[in-house]
Order: sequence, then C-alpha cells, then structure tokens
Amino acid sequence: MVTQPSRPGPNPPTSAERAALYQTLTNPVRRRILAHIGEHGQANSTTVARAIGESTGTTSYHLRKLAEQHLIEEIPERSAGRERWWRALPLDHRPAAPGERTPAEQTALNSLRAQQLSTDIELALTAEAEFQGPAGWVQGSRWGGYMTKDEVLAFYDEYMALLRKYGHAREDAPQGARPMAVRFFALPQPEQSG
Repeated sequence: MVTQPSRPGPNPPTSAERAALYQTLTNPVRRRILAHIGEHGQANSTTVARAIGESTGTTSYHLRKLAEQHLIEEIPERSAGRERWWRALPLDHRPAAPGERTPAEQTALNSLRAQQLSTDIELALTAEAEFQGPAGWVQGSRWGGYMTKDEVLAFYDEYMALLRKYGHAREDAPQGARPMAVRFFALPQPEQSG
C-alpha cells in the first residue's frame, strides 16, 4: 500500500504556513489566475497568459506557487510533456485564533481581508445596480437580533449545509446555473451602554 504525502490543505498548522497562504491569496497575478481557473474550470500557462496579459513564464511560475499552497492541482490526464493543465481545489479556510497568530501572519491576513472586502464592496455595488426585485438573481438581507454563541455556531453549520445542498461545482452545475458570490458574516454588535 502506497501512502500519499500529507498536504497542508486549506488550514495549514503553522503561523508561517498560514502567512504564506495569505500572501499567495493576496498576490494580484495569482488572484487573477485563480479567478480565471474558477471561471473556466481548468487552464494551462498559455491559456492563463492569454487571458490575463502575462507571459507564459510568469504564469507558469505563479501556477506552481498556487499548487504549492494546494489551491490548484495538476490534471494528469490532460498534461503531457511540458504542458501542464490545472484545476482549482476547494478552499474552506478558517483563520487561527488571534492569540495563535504571529505579527507576520496577522499582517498578511489583514491584507487579504482588506482585499476581499474591497472586492465584496464592488460586488455589492454591482448587485445594487442589477437588482430586479425579489424574484431576480440578486438577493440580500441584513438582520440584527440576539443569539447565544451556541446558536451562532449552529446557524453557521446549517448555513454551510445549505450551501452544500444548493451549490454546485462548475462541472456539476445544472443548465442555466450562474456563478454566484455568497457571503456570510456573523458579527457581534458592540455593547450599547445605558
């Protein structure tokens, strides 16, 4: 029996590895490569280079870096010789608790979060412009109320189950499906005095 080497996956165990993951996800070329592969399902350095306006040498380098972080993997049945094809791997990352982060990890995570929130703001503004009423593609809600910590955790588990129930991978999506950006934040409000 052959034992497969362990992979850090989306939740690497050390602060240095997590910082490296965040730096990879913050790199603008790598983000464009991931977006391209996400949209097209698979790509090689030539197709990525053409799509994002970089050289094949640059895209090959960044594809290898993405593979090192286990964000993409090679498609062996499509790869031949020097031509390597890649597909995205699922990413369900949960950051370490603040007390477990080094300053370098915290800085890298802050940069990633700022970039993600900037993208989310652009998506929200686009969604507002494309809103077609309650029966359209764009949906949203805001809620403010009270929950216990156990209820927040249970709500999150049910939310993730709903995503698995209704969401599809690109290759399994039914006819008429569109890529969707779904965001979830459960944020405790600051305590009000008085």
